[in-house]
Amino acid sequence: MLLSMKLLRMVHAFALAVSAFAAPAVASAQTAVYPQQEGFVDARGVLIYYLSLGNGSPLVVVHGGPGAEHSYFLPYLLPLARTHRLIFIDERGSGRSQRLQDTSLYTVENMVEDVEDVRQALNLGKISLLGHSYGGVLAEAYALKYQQNLTHLILNSTFPSTRQMNEVLAREKAQMPADKLKRLNELEAAGLFGKGEIWEHGRYPAEYANLAWGPGYFPFLYGARPDSTYDPATGAPTNWELYREMWGSHGEFVIDGNLKSVEYLDRLPTIHLPTLVMAGDHDECDPALSKEMHEKIAGSQLVILPNSGHMNFVDQPDLWEKAVESFLSN
Repeated sequence: MLLSMKLLRMVHAFALAVSAFAAPAVASAQTAVYPQQEGFVDARGVLIYYLSLGNGSPLVVVHGGPGAEHSYFLPYLLPLARTHRLIFIDERGSGRSQRLQDTSLYTVENMVEDVEDVRQALNLGKISLLGHSYGGVLAEAYALKYQQNLTHLILNSTFPSTRQMNEVLAREKAQMPADKLKRLNELEAAGLFGKGEIWEHGRYPAEYANLAWGPGYFPFLYGARPDSTYDPATGAPTNWELYREMWGSHGEFVIDGNLKSVEYLDRLPTIHLPTLVMAGDHDECDPALSKEMHEKIAGSQLVILPNSGHMNFVDQPDLWEKAVESFLSN
């Protein structure tokens, strides 16, 4: 009897000890952890930086600019990490990726191959691909060549035709206040690069940047939640050599660099995979462009977000995330 009582007390004490250790384990299991990894992929001699975070099927995200970097997506896209492994890429020459002495190597076609090299190097298998602004152009080009590697395609605030985009830019430029438009035209006519008082590293003169990105672009960037830290004189981190090679050297309102080759309208009907086309209702990339892409890609979905501009994932983060999650879940 004494032995039995002693054994019972020992068992009871052991059970209490086990429960004391088990409780934190249960709490830990209920707390989601989203792993993060970063590194570089050697894409045929060009080191491409990537940041991977989250759990689930892979969603590769490519940024705009051209020549910007992935950081402007954060923290806005973080909720997607709950259901997807997000892989952000800094395109060649951008952000932390390798910069090239030969700027002629900055092309949409080469960046398509960089995305494919990252997909293969990270063993991602089939991916969803999200491109914003210029990144949407890159996503279109990737889909046109490597459609078999995609499960979903998201074209956010982008264009399929440089000719059409130049028409949009001309209309946006024309809406500027007359005095500011006059001065902007004078600066463009005098030449923005290579002579006079030019910003270091080949940037626009400060006066031009303030005009172009202030009364020129700003009305088309935001709606519901304008970024209070936005400074047109500095803008996002940009590789200006890359930008001039691809966009051109004659100002913000005409694309006359090597992006002139982007004319995908007639090829869009060859895309046969789930596609979501998104834009803000007063997007820098006019929503009319998104509507035409939607019409060209059979079975695609179209979402025009209210009271939002080019940075619609900043303006309407809840609506944006809901639209993307709903699309990717099907």
